[in-house]
Amino acid sequence: MQSRKIPTTVISGFLGAGKTSLIRHVLATANGRRVALIINEFGDLGVDESLLRGCGDEACADGEIIELANGCICCTVADDFVPTIEALLARDPAPEHIVIETSGLALPKPLVAAFNWPEIRNRVTVDGVVAVVDGPALLDGRFAADPAALQAQREADEALDHESPLEEVFEDQLSCADLVVLNKVDQLDDAACAQTRSLLARELRPGVKVVEAEQARIDADILLGLAAAAEDDLAARPSHHDEFEGEHDHDEFDSFILELGPIAEPEALEARLIATIERHDILRIKGFVDVPGKRRRHVIQAVGTRVARHFDRDWGTDEARQSRLVVIGLSPLDRDAISVALSA
Repeated sequence: MQSRKIPTTVISGFLGAGKTSLIRHVLATANGRRVALIINEFGDLGVDESLLRGCGDEACADGEIIELANGCICCTVADDFVPTIEALLARDPAPEHIVIETSGLALPKPLVAAFNWPEIRNRVTVDGVVAVVDGPALLDGRFAADPAALQAQREADEALDHESPLEEVFEDQLSCADLVVLNKVDQLDDAACAQTRSLLARELRPGVKVVEAEQARIDADILLGLAAAAEDDLAARPSHHDEFEGEHDHDEFDSFILELGPIAEPEALEARLIATIERHDILRIKGFVDVPGKRRRHVIQAVGTRVARHFDRDWGTDEARQSRLVVIGLSPLDRDAISVALSA
């Protein structure tokens, strides 16, 4: 029988902030700890899971990653989250730590509150809530990297409309955090980094630390082991949505999977991605493509018009080489037009 509460880290942040990259690095530096990962994506996509498995570390092994694809995890606590935690706890051996990657729209406080459910209260604890922030986007007055889609106003403007769902979610993520990862600081100079820290400080509770990261490289020893027991400290974590008993509204999102053939020229695909994102309400495109003559998968991550590409791991001998992208944006997306543009 499990006598010690299993610590759980909740990772929040908008699309493209670097949550998946952060988790990959945490898993790679876990030093043998049995870490189970719960991924919460919008849509039945499966790409974040595949990208995480591409880290090549034993911590990313099959069975250690569970994907919840039924929408925002804080809205499906009873149906998805609690049963998933119970299933993890029933494993032999049980995980030594659980990491939850929430969707970009998830409110962390209702999720933290769910750790007080009778079925799991005495068996798991929230070790810490980590908010991942896109530094350059925040400095530009946005919460994520696509200003047209998110229509965010500058953080420094005190006249901001606090009824904006995206702003409220961003503020709730910060006010619930035990640690903030200020990501992409390599794109900021010292003055810009200090200004971004000042913007964050307005929303953080006293004592919450901000750590800077490039490509979300933060070791497990920094993120895991905060011992916050956040579920016992809910009153100190204010939320815009407290009076609604955990219910909240989301902007309508749409997503679909695009299957492409082999991509001989990734640079040309990148140009098509940028042009297509500019013409449509696309928040993010992510996935991997088959480049003929290359033994490794080519990973694509596009947030706004910023596109990052790299080769991650060898294609498996029994794995079909394929090009598979997930397109995520504001509903409704013109799927046919986007598919034609990216397949050209």
